[in-house]
Amino acid sequence: MAPMVHTELTAKRFDSPDEVREFVGGMGRAEIVHIGERTVSRSTFKPGWVWSEHIKPLAETERCEVFHLGYMVHGRMRVMMHAGESVEFSAGDAFEIPPDHDAEVIGSEDCVLIDFGDIADYAVAHHH
Repeated sequence: MAPMVHTELTAKRFDSPDEVREFVGGMGRAEIVHIGERTVSRSTFKPGWVWSEHIKPLAETERCEVFHLGYMVHGRMRVMMHAGESVEFSAGDAFEIPPDHDAEVIGSEDCVLIDFGDIADYAVAHHH
């Protein structure tokens, strides 16, 4: 893979995103900005959100197969690896989450996070 070439000084606002991806059941959304060759999201997850209920129907995989790298802005989320390990993230945490996980919002507040990971296709419905 060729090294990434940085050619532009760029600012984009999540308040006017390039696209918005709605989660199943109105349980949140991912606001997407494209910066150069990268995709960055600000995602809001409603209380009661669970990956296996509210993203799995879009992803059509058994667990989340996306690599996440980001920052928790607000709220709390628990991530459960298929192998059994689980970690709770809360506001102020930077995080790395490998593929093969499920996740759920903890508590009664929205969970808001910024994701710089491999999220180009996150929460995109796959049409056959």
